[in-house]
Amino acid sequence: MPEQRRPRIFLTGASSGIGAALARHYAAAGATLGLVARRRGELEQIARELSTPCEVYPADVRDAAGIEAAARDFTARHGVPDAVIANAGLSVGTLTDHPQDTDVFQEILAINVIGLVNTFQPFLHGLRERGSGTLAGIASVAGYRGLPGAGAYSASKAAAIAYLESLRVELRGSGVRVVTVCPGFVDTPLTRVNPYPMPFLMRPEVAAAQIAARVASGRPYSVIPWQMALVARALHVMPDWIYDRLFARAKHKPRRGG
Repeated sequence: MPEQRRPRIFLTGASSGIGAALARHYAAAGATLGLVARRRGELEQIARELSTPCEVYPADVRDAAGIEAAARDFTARHGVPDAVIANAGLSVGTLTDHPQDTDVFQEILAINVIGLVNTFQPFLHGLRERGSGTLAGIASVAGYRGLPGAGAYSASKAAAIAYLESLRVELRGSGVRVVTVCPGFVDTPLTRVNPYPMPFLMRPEVAAAQIAARVASGRPYSVIPWQMALVARALHVMPDWIYDRLFARAKHKPRRGG
């Protein structure tokens, strides 16, 4: 029998949190990996832990040229990926009445939304030509409602959900699947500073296994864990006056330097 080909996975935000857990998960499955993150040292450390073919690309998803170069190199070495997972993201508290937060708003939106576009675009031609593959975007249940003190993050994840849906419809019939995964709370450096309860908090490796399962299934849209899916649905249909009253006094995620 011919040797089974390794799955090829291209992953952003791979140096910590969910991204690092996804890298370990796919490495354990024998995948060939292309790993992208801004922090070279942390990214290379993750790569050293993995016993699987692995290309490392220190790059910022806001840098379209840098991501395109990484995509071109990975494809030249290993072929068009089976799955491209846009996981890079930033979550920081923001308040509109602080002028210094305007730059943070722009940074969060650039990473969490434009970063998706920059990650997928270099692979689209090859995926369409082959007629198969998956583009997976990691959004968040924070995109369901505007969370106080996290206007930029909620707005970015709502935009990500809408963008991924648009892309899914655009690619219908091409053989290329678009998968949106909205995690709830995951125990990462980004959430450990949260000063409020985090129900159904998942370990990164648990979240990674569930995300990988959704990517493999091709399910267009899902929330993990299932308990948070119920909460998300309730929030989505909750009348505004009830939501406003419940969340008006909610604690805020810390701002930078504030």
